[in-house]
Amino acid sequence: MQTNDHKTRNYSSVLASQYSAKGTAERTKFDEEAYSFYTSQILLDARKNARLSQEELARRIGADKSYISRIEKGTVVPSVATFYRIINALGLSVNISPAL
Repeated sequence: MQTNDHKTRNYSSVLASQYSAKGTAERTKFDEEAYSFYTSQILLDARKNARLSQEELARRIGADKSYISRIEKGTVVPSVATFYRIINALGLSVNISPAL
């Protein structure tokens, strides 16, 4: 198990050393997997906060419970249309703003 050595890190350098530099196929794959995981966790938390079961969310969007499970595990990336159906079914909205 790795422990925290309390040293400040430049995580751009850490990612580059572990997953190659930005723009490479390895780094692009890592970034896509990281975004998929991040999105899956947001959807999982939102579903739980809405107090919905996977089965109820699936029913609301016209999908199977197993599909919702795979999205929440990060093994399936929903299409943009499905993502918006999920967001709407959870009573949420998407806000897009310029990055700082």
